[in-house]
Amino acid sequence: MTTYRDVYGEALDDYFVHQEEKFPLILHTSYGDQDEMPVEVFFRAAEDFPELEFIGLSLCDGRVLDVGAGVGGHSLYLQEKGFDVDALEISQTACHIMQQRGVQNIICADFYKFNGQKYDTLLFLMNGIGIAEDIEGFRNLLMHSKQLLTEKGQLLFDSSDISYLYKDYNIKKPDHYYGEIQYQYEYKGKKGNLFKWLYLDQNLLIKISHDLGWVVQILYEDENDQYLVRMEPKR
Repeated sequence: MTTYRDVYGEALDDYFVHQEEKFPLILHTSYGDQDEMPVEVFFRAAEDFPELEFIGLSLCDGRVLDVGAGVGGHSLYLQEKGFDVDALEISQTACHIMQQRGVQNIICADFYKFNGQKYDTLLFLMNGIGIAEDIEGFRNLLMHSKQLLTEKGQLLFDSSDISYLYKDYNIKKPDHYYGEIQYQYEYKGKKGNLFKWLYLDQNLLIKISHDLGWVVQILYEDENDQYLVRMEPKR
């Protein structure tokens, strides 16, 4: 099979144009599983947002940076509520789709290379902090976030404890932290680049955050060990 960089973007574009999934978007994992990602989930309307996301969106304040905005579902929702929101997304294809969907302020950039502006809320929904890739990356994410926040700024994000994978499916835990996963998308027989994604259990999240001078509030937890967090630097 040939390697294709943004197969995620191609799947999004096909769905946006045809309004249906003609081909599956497959997700290969480092723990040996293979899942089909329903592309329609990225195009959900507000009435389809889960409770966790609604709570996160309701806590947004002031100027918002929607990190990893995808095709703009959360940005559009906040826009309609009158928020000043910037949608930050690294995929050029996703940014083009956002533009066509009516997202007003789009920034096509890597989060870690983006600076020079200040926000009251940094929003990372749908496990957006996964972009940290690993534990050290999470520390870097928190340090960079401080540079982007106003004096009263906050971080809002969700993550989940995936230890159940190793218990319920008899998967051997890796030598590194078990929440550091490697993924690869496949679409129409083309595989994208390998990428790392981070899931954090609450205890480790709290420890790292406290060590780096953040106040942590766990606001919501569902039956799937997914939880919502609000954080702000100690002042």
